Amino acid sequence: MEDGVETQRIEGTPQGSPLSPLLSNILLDELDKELERRNHKFVRYADDRNFFVRSEASARRVMKSITDFLSSKLRLSVNQQKSKIGRPWTVKFLGYTFGEHDKSRVMPAKPSWERVKANLQEVFRKGRGRSQKQTIEEVNKILRGWANYFKLTGVNRRAAKFDGWVRRKLRSIIRRQWKTPKTREQKLVQRRLFKDKARKYAGNGRGPWFNAGTSHMNFALPNEYFKQNGLVSMFDIVAGNP
Repeated sequence: MEDGVETQRIEGTPQGSPLSPLLSNILLDELDKELERRNHKFVRYADDRNFFVRSEASARRVMKSITDFLSSKLRLSVNQQKSKIGRPWTVKFLGYTFGEHDKSRVMPAKPSWERVKANLQEVFRKGRGRSQKQTIEEVNKILRGWANYFKLTGVNRRAAKFDGWVRRKLRSIIRRQWKTPKTREQKLVQRRLFKDKARKYAGNGRGPWFNAGTSHMNFALPNEYFKQNGLVSMFDIVAGNP
């Protein structure tokens, strides 16, 4: 589908089709055997592949020889834009990377964090005109999928901080939906703020994002409020909490 119109596919395979990994295994089996013959350490997932060598000079030599092998022997081209040489902690594989000082530590790569944040930003943007329930349901789908994929990486501290960002975005949306100072005052009083403080904060002239991070909005809409309304926690998922 392109712009809502069905068009004839002229190349490639449908995303998610079992045909794609099957063809990868058929086409790249000969390369796998060649790498084993050369005693190279490598890992492959479909057509995504990493090679591990001891030095930059070795990496450049291996990249050239493998590129030549793919081109001449298998008639396949290497995507130069996506291919690079670097330390394990400067490259990513399937969304993962390695810790710079702890060789055993595997973690989400920076683009993986940026991608989940961008996906959530789109949900939050639409959330201004939606019910809180709808927004939380969409947020939960993204958080569950991402956190379950990376749950074995030990990102508890980063996940807890990310949860805080998600809740602040939701508070910001709610504050924006309380459109007038009068409505904000009423809502804050309903959430157990003293009337004089509610009046002061309702008309402070600061924007939704600023107010979403203040003590009065955290008091009116505490973490437990969002938990009761069904918001999942990235921290609970990656930490293995029930």
